[in-house]
Amino acid sequence: MTLSEEATERLADVVELQPTKNAELQDRWGMDSGSEVHQYLENELGDYYFRDDNSLIRATSEAADLVDVEPGIESDPDDEGPPSRIRVPELQSQIVAVLAGPDEESESVVSVLHKLREEFDVDPEAEDVRSGLQSLRRKDVVEVEYRTVPTFRLAVEREDLEVGVSD
Repeated sequence: MTLSEEATERLADVVELQPTKNAELQDRWGMDSGSEVHQYLENELGDYYFRDDNSLIRATSEAADLVDVEPGIESDPDDEGPPSRIRVPELQSQIVAVLAGPDEESESVVSVLHKLREEFDVDPEAEDVRSGLQSLRRKDVVEVEYRTVPTFRLAVEREDLEVGVSD
C-alpha cells in the first residue's frame, strides 16, 4: 500500500505520539472530531496502526520503519517498567522537569501550572497542562493519585528518563 505525502506525515505523528488518543491526533491534524480521526485512521492508515488493550492508538513496527521519525517512547526490552526514553512536545518536557518525583507528594494541575510559570516563564492554559499530564500518564512516566482532585507525580526517577523534545 503506497501512502500519500499527507498520510505519511500523519503516520509519522502516530509513531511519534504513541500511545495516543483520537483527541490528541485531532488537535495535531486540525480535524473537527474524534470520529473524523477514526475514519482517517481506518481509511488511510488501517495497515499501520492498532489499538492496544487500553484502546490507545499505536503504530505497527512496519509503520515505524516506513517513516523517518523516532518513536514517542523507548523501553528496555528486558525491563517491564516505565520507558527509559520519551520524545514529547516542549510543554510535556517542561512538565517532567518540574513535576514532583516518585517519592514526593503528588500535585494538582494548578500546582504544576504555577511551577511551569516560575521555572520557564511560560503561561500555558490549565487544560493544556492537564492534557500534557494525561499524555505522560499514557506513556507510563506519570502516575495519578485521586484525592479531592486528581494529582500527579513522576512514576520514574528523573535521572532514569531521557526526555527529548519533538517538533
